[in-house]
Amino acid sequence: MTPTLAQLRYLVAVADCRSITGAAASVFVAQSALSRAVQAMERDLGVDLLARRGRGVELTPEGTRVVRLARTVLNAVEAIDDIGTAHGSTARTTLNLVTTPTLALDLAADLVPAYTARHPGVDVHLQQYDGREALVQSVTDGRAELALVDLPVDKELSTHYIQEREVVLISPLGCGLPDPMPLRALDGLPMVLPTPGTGRRTEMEAMFSCLGVRPVPSLEVDERLAWVTGVTDGRGSLIWYRDVVLRAFGDRAEVRSFTPPLLRPVGLAHARRPLSRAARAFIAHARHNAPVREPAR
Repeated sequence: MTPTLAQLRYLVAVADCRSITGAAASVFVAQSALSRAVQAMERDLGVDLLARRGRGVELTPEGTRVVRLARTVLNAVEAIDDIGTAHGSTARTTLNLVTTPTLALDLAADLVPAYTARHPGVDVHLQQYDGREALVQSVTDGRAELALVDLPVDKELSTHYIQEREVVLISPLGCGLPDPMPLRALDGLPMVLPTPGTGRRTEMEAMFSCLGVRPVPSLEVDERLAWVTGVTDGRGSLIWYRDVVLRAFGDRAEVRSFTPPLLRPVGLAHARRPLSRAARAFIAHARHNAPVREPAR
């Protein structure tokens, strides 16, 4: 028996979430219903598609092949739907997306134009917030449907991983620091940091605590332009994404990877309620079209 589109969607969700529970939440069905659908597909195909590993699941080689083909089928169905929508209605749809200024500079700038080119009937309204707390609140209370955000976020939200981004150290020219930079060398280092009490500063303090280091705040400010000038004026070093360094600093600062590399996952988050077709399409678009980032060697 040929798998249904629903079964294919469920299997792809399991592949993306690496768990039955997460997959069920992402497609808004009961966990038992999703499990039965995947098991029925395995019986019909006569192969095992999933293998349990601890508290999660992994694809078998056959499952990997089916997921690859399933993505092709689902993308084709979406493209056909787009043709029907384009010719059947002139009504426009609005997708409200929120993100941080840093992610807006890079990921959103890449993803949104490509998405609207493929979905010309959708207007994407992009709003920026400085902290993840504001992003989470905006999708929780319904002011935005999707948040492009650093992961992890509140467990009450559904999340969809997109990519990992490298976090690097940006320092004044001629600072003489080792390259790559051992994480322990952050201890006592003069640093440009966000204002105390903000979400980003709290996250950094938690990271420093886990590493057992105590950098010395040389400048505490939330304005990104002030971060740049703080480094270029020699006030201290800054932790930021490699992706934005060239755009923000040019050749006015030194950039070092950490050892071991410091990577941060980025994804889309939304409230656990049914999504609009435009939002579902944006998630699929982001998963398949986000630029691949590799840490510097």
